[in-house]
Amino acid sequence: MPSPRGSSAEFGNRPASPAEQQASKEKKLVILRQSVADIQTQIADLEAQIAEDKAHLKNDPKATVQQHIRLLHEYNEIKDAGQGLLGLIADARGVRHIDVQREYGVDDRD
Repeated sequence: MPSPRGSSAEFGNRPASPAEQQASKEKKLVILRQSVADIQTQIADLEAQIAEDKAHLKNDPKATVQQHIRLLHEYNEIKDAGQGLLGLIADARGVRHIDVQREYGVDDRD
């Protein structure tokens, strides 16, 4: 009795010959090599773009970050000194610190 699904030969599902298998492998290899070449081209383009962008920077990014940190520390020291002076004024007048801040136009967020 014949198989209900039919034979491999009926559907053209014969096993590939060694030559066909080799040709298929070579075709896949060519495709993979082209993909690798395309990716390498993209990498080179991105690296060139990064180099171009870095050339447009005024300073080294690390140096810029360090400068910002230094400036923030300096700002905080000045702000602390200002808050201390406002506190001394409030104490001398016997008023609340917030009242002195408002008098000098200093907001809570300043």
